[in-house]
Amino acid sequence: MRGRTGAVVLSAAGAALCWSSSSSGFTAPLTTQRLQTTETTSAAQRTNIATAGASRFTGQAAHGAQSDAHAFTESPRLTDGVSMTVAAAGAATAMKAMSVARQARGGEEAAEQSFFEKNKVYVYIGLWYFFNIGYNIYNKKALIAFPYPWACALWQMFFGIPVFGAMWLFGIRKAPKMNTQQMIKLSPAAFGHLATHVGAVIAFFAGAVSFGHIVKASEPVVSCALNAVFLGEVLPWQVYASLLPIIGGVGLASAAEMSFNWLCFGAAMGSNVGSAARGVYSKMVMSRGGIGENMNASNIYAVLTIMAFVLLVPIAFLMESPATMIAGFKASYAVGGSKFVMSMLYSGLYYYLYNEVAFLALGQLDPVSHAVSNTMKRVVIIIASIIVFRTPVTTLGVIGSSIAILGTLGYSIAKNTFSK
Repeated sequence: MRGRTGAVVLSAAGAALCWSSSSSGFTAPLTTQRLQTTETTSAAQRTNIATAGASRFTGQAAHGAQSDAHAFTESPRLTDGVSMTVAAAGAATAMKAMSVARQARGGEEAAEQSFFEKNKVYVYIGLWYFFNIGYNIYNKKALIAFPYPWACALWQMFFGIPVFGAMWLFGIRKAPKMNTQQMIKLSPAAFGHLATHVGAVIAFFAGAVSFGHIVKASEPVVSCALNAVFLGEVLPWQVYASLLPIIGGVGLASAAEMSFNWLCFGAAMGSNVGSAARGVYSKMVMSRGGIGENMNASNIYAVLTIMAFVLLVPIAFLMESPATMIAGFKASYAVGGSKFVMSMLYSGLYYYLYNEVAFLALGQLDPVSHAVSNTMKRVVIIIASIIVFRTPVTTLGVIGSSIAILGTLGYSIAKNTFSK
């Protein structure tokens, strides 16, 4: 019953956000006069703010922020709607694959299930894609308007904490029970969670969203290395061979990337290391047990988010002082007004929602279906970001990114086939 209630709430949220997106070009509602003033007269101001924030990292990142800021201020609103259509098409393709896989396995039990029980996996996948696309678009827009990635990462991670607390307080979800020793035991996973998110935010700040996701497609390579080192896991040669297209594709796409910079590449790889390390350590801890009560997948994500937020606060304040964050926010608000505020709000909301739905969706899928869904998700994010931000791509870049993304699918299938 609780799972159904949660799905209804998420579905309602998705419908409301979809209506908001389609009615306002996937941006905050503004009067026509206000919108024209913001998009025509403040383009230079936006670029100056982006350059000022980016210069605190590297000159290459400044160039990336400038080019994306120009694309953001000049791109037509229609592109946001088109990107969501791409997301819907990708979700539909993944859903079709899920349906074929289910029919192949036989579904006599499905006839006795309710309509929701038979179709909830498709609802979850659709919402997962929608929220993930929304997050990537609004995260980039927020970073263009407010070029302080540590502050943005801190805000997005904080957003879900009141939501978790409310669900636990009102009994919508059973509250986790952990003692201090158990929290200390889980803290390395929380640090990996922190690195995963902050690395991704910095990567998307420094470079194109599409390129960041191409680099993040190489996470299986990092995961295999860490599993071998820390868990002693040696996989069949076929699995390791399937990593070669990923490495080659990412290398090819990087060489052909017109806006390549090392900060984007390094931060995305740091995010991969954080994600793989979180997975490896969580596997070690879970196998030993004793990490608390009511620690299902959703509560583990909630606990890791809260712990990561606590760890991130001093680091973020060291990298970007509170005074700097406040001054930057005021400057960005002076230029963007309510549009900027809503971009920040949506980036936090979509970050929470896509992670929440991801656990619901992935919990319903077998490994191959998971691989298909995850591959299609990355494809639609890359396509949508190219459409929205008018990211220039070369033929060689398209070939390299295609090889890398298909390589991740091949790796998942090889691992599921040969590692049994």
